[in-house]
Amino acid sequence: MISHRENNTQRIAALDEQAEARRLRPGMGIAEARAMHPDIDIVEADPEADRRLLESLADWCDRYTPLVAIEGESGLFLDITGCAHLFGGEKALLADLMARFFHQGFDVRAGLASTPGAAWAAARFAAGQIIAPGGERNFFARLPLSALRLDPKTKTSLESVGLRTVGAIMDGPRAPLVRRFGATLIERLDQGLGRLEEAVSPRLPVAPLSVERHFADPLSLIEDVERLVGLLAATLKVDLERREEGARRLELLLFRVDGMVSRITVGASRPIREPALIRKLFHERLTALGETIDAGCGFDLVRLSALSTAGFDARQGDLAGEVEDDGEGLAIFADRVTARLGEVAVLEPVPAESHLPERAATVVSYAQEENRKAFAKAGKARRGTVSQSGRLERPIRLFRLPEPIDVPLTEVPDGPPPHFRWRRAVHRVTRAEGPERIAPEWWREGNEAPTRDYYRVEDADGRRYWLYRQGLYGAQAAAPRWFLHGVFA
Repeated sequence: MISHRENNTQRIAALDEQAEARRLRPGMGIAEARAMHPDIDIVEADPEADRRLLESLADWCDRYTPLVAIEGESGLFLDITGCAHLFGGEKALLADLMARFFHQGFDVRAGLASTPGAAWAAARFAAGQIIAPGGERNFFARLPLSALRLDPKTKTSLESVGLRTVGAIMDGPRAPLVRRFGATLIERLDQGLGRLEEAVSPRLPVAPLSVERHFADPLSLIEDVERLVGLLAATLKVDLERREEGARRLELLLFRVDGMVSRITVGASRPIREPALIRKLFHERLTALGETIDAGCGFDLVRLSALSTAGFDARQGDLAGEVEDDGEGLAIFADRVTARLGEVAVLEPVPAESHLPERAATVVSYAQEENRKAFAKAGKARRGTVSQSGRLERPIRLFRLPEPIDVPLTEVPDGPPPHFRWRRAVHRVTRAEGPERIAPEWWREGNEAPTRDYYRVEDADGRRYWLYRQGLYGAQAAAPRWFLHGVFA
């Protein structure tokens, strides 16, 4: 028996058949239950653990349909429209589901109907029953009000006026019932009878394409799983070619005999559909996961899904049959490294929308092709600007943070420094170009950020530096400061 605290009182939250046989019921106080049966075992409720268990059961139910939704604290909705024939019909599917749950140690109650409301009522008041389409009215007529999923307050109010069954509600006038008990009563009734549509929202997005394989003898070796990935990918390729698409994100689902489900996901920087490449990506991912994937008693169902797809541009070869490599080899390498080490293992610098040098570029995951394209498009305008010399010249090495330098003397107002001290060494400037003025980004920093004047300078040893003066002489009380931002070759 499980207890929980309600209004500073410990009450029964759930109980088994033996406790029900002793005339105990949910909601009864624990003190009263112990007074009746001192030998009962009571366990404190753990809602978080119950939620995790329910989510794991929902994952396992994906073997029957991808449309699985969690209902309340102890129920699941499965939309099996178009899936029942894969298991030999509705009756065979329901029997298989209940038998598998029983062998896993769960005592479940299931029902099947053409509406979610009727299926909910069948599971709780007529376990194992299949309600034929059009038979919802006769089914509900003899059930108690609890079958309509009403809140306790409404249910108590209805019973106080003698309405104790759903049939009494169906035969009563609708308008007075709505005025006295609210519109939810009639809404629940219409949902159960199929007069008002009730959608089942799946807890996970539905993959556009999926292929799977069932096994009478479960798989227990990861090597067998990898070989199966290649076979499933070959089947998936046919569907992708028919749609003229490639997969950008793939998921491998491993359903264990005891009900555990492993979800393994890989991504691709470009749309792919070659079975050999897909198998390599999952090989890297499975190798990285290692012993975290426990086969247990084996996997009796393996499914490969394309979670996201994109248009696949087929390239035509030349007369010799050769196709130009436009970065595909690098993309494949990056995808394999990403599958093994994670999405942040391979990063690519891309231009960003900012004219400040330290913000003019950012790094994104190589697998996120959409982000790379968006940043590159945003940086076209910035790359189109030129400096005073007619071309945009930036140092090969740009410091992450500008380093302060000492400039004891300079020509005012806009002259370059004749010499400067950086990292305890004095550098005498022999040549200089500039200034290139870069104003602050007022929408980020406000009007208080000082203006920068950049100079390209060369010292007596031929070394070239990129430095700037922050602030203007005479424009503020504090003296301008100098920084070194990068070095040229």
